[in-house]
Amino acid sequence: MRVEIKLAAGWGDILNPVTMRRVLLTFIFSFPVLARDIPVADDAAFDAAAKSVQAGDTLILKDGTWAHARLKMAAEGTAQKPVTIKAQTPGKVVFTGDSRLSVGGAHIIVDGFCFQNPTGEQVIELRKDSKLLATDSRITNCAVTNDAEPASKKSGQFLSIYGARNRVDHCYLAGKTTEGTTMVVWLSNEAKDQGKHQIDHNHFGPRPKLGKNGGETIRLGDSKTSMQTAACVVEHNLFEKCDGEAECISNKSCGNLYRYNTFKAVSGTLTLRHGNGCTVEKNAFLGDKAKGSGGVRVIGEDHVVTGNYFENLSGDHERSAMCFMLGIPDSVPNGYFQVKRAKVTGNTFVNCEHNILIGQSGDKKAVLPPVESEIIGNTIQTAKGEAFDIQCAVDGVTMKDNLTGKKVAKSGRPFQAEAAGPAWK
Repeated sequence: MRVEIKLAAGWGDILNPVTMRRVLLTFIFSFPVLARDIPVADDAAFDAAAKSVQAGDTLILKDGTWAHARLKMAAEGTAQKPVTIKAQTPGKVVFTGDSRLSVGGAHIIVDGFCFQNPTGEQVIELRKDSKLLATDSRITNCAVTNDAEPASKKSGQFLSIYGARNRVDHCYLAGKTTEGTTMVVWLSNEAKDQGKHQIDHNHFGPRPKLGKNGGETIRLGDSKTSMQTAACVVEHNLFEKCDGEAECISNKSCGNLYRYNTFKAVSGTLTLRHGNGCTVEKNAFLGDKAKGSGGVRVIGEDHVVTGNYFENLSGDHERSAMCFMLGIPDSVPNGYFQVKRAKVTGNTFVNCEHNILIGQSGDKKAVLPPVESEIIGNTIQTAKGEAFDIQCAVDGVTMKDNLTGKKVAKSGRPFQAEAAGPAWK
């Protein structure tokens, strides 16, 4: 008996070997690529893994001491599937010596590392190199600390932020003794997509006095890029005994927001050094009577200082609780621009030795007083010092509805960031 099998129309083509192979490949690649956990034991293993890393992958670095490790990676994660580099156990992967971690690309997370007594010029960089910056990436739950005499006196940074929309959170940075800002946001006059970073819930621990310029804890921009809009948010951070120099925070760009931060026994100020249009809102400056402890220093245009709490600050001159600097006519970028349209409202000053100073000179060429500015609705306790120390013409400053006196009631502190820093610390 002869049996004939007839195929439905079209099936003969599908059974063609070439066609079948195409169908099979299409079927295979229609499934999502599974994210991988990749164990990394040393530098060589990291370099190998970095060459094939894909969105969603996690590189897990082995617990232990990593001496003089130079780790670089370029990766392209997504918001839903970031590329993660993390410690096997948070805080147990310890980098020492001239170690450096540099990552560039998009949607990369660095989590749980500890850098102890770094000797290099850079420690963590949100860029792989000068051409490949990081965007939409995150440094979290990390620490960079120094408790030893540095092997090198080279200037450098603990953490450098490049690119756009990156976040640094729940980190601990302390003990820097060499020249160079602890954390820097770098900007460019050519870049179209930059800034908009978030720096939050970090603990900036003690930094000893450097004895010269270059000892800031945070700097956003520099004098050359100070007219660029950075639009960064610095919030819910704790600054403790950050005494490197007069500028604990040095603002050198436009449109930044500083809010809900606590400055505890800091011998310095939040200085709006260059750039315009920044807001300082609901921060607590708790001097604890530490020598040189100050508040906010204002330079430039369109700044808002509102709802902050200043208590037990002992600084004077540019380290007063609030200081308006004199401007230089036709100032160069790294000079002093005239204060214009500043709004200082709703702040509380309690037991500060010097409250609001108007007209501090930082340069012999500085002669321009603040103009079109307002100091309105502030509460100033004057148990020891005067409410205002006026050293220039103030016809361009509106001062009204400020409550002053020895028995002015204290108002509540807007915020204290006592729990900032990595969870494992």
